[in-house]
Amino acid sequence: MQTSNKFMDDMAKLATGAVGAAHSVKGEMEGMFQAWLDKQLAGLDLVSREEFETVREMAEKARMENEDLRAEIEALKSRK
Repeated sequence: MQTSNKFMDDMAKLATGAVGAAHSVKGEMEGMFQAWLDKQLAGLDLVSREEFETVREMAEKARMENEDLRAEIEALKSRK
């Protein structure tokens, strides 16, 4: 046997509305935070992964060339 209780119906509607409003606020807050974070990161002058890898490879190549030149210099010194 089910009874209709207007007070309980109104409370259920109110709770449903509150959950919907909270969900909307959550979405707005996430959007605002994402925009703020994007703005903060844009001002940091960060490099991309691709740029980082390119410079790392250049540094490794320069290090190898430096070692080769050092060995060549040592070989020339030992001839004297």
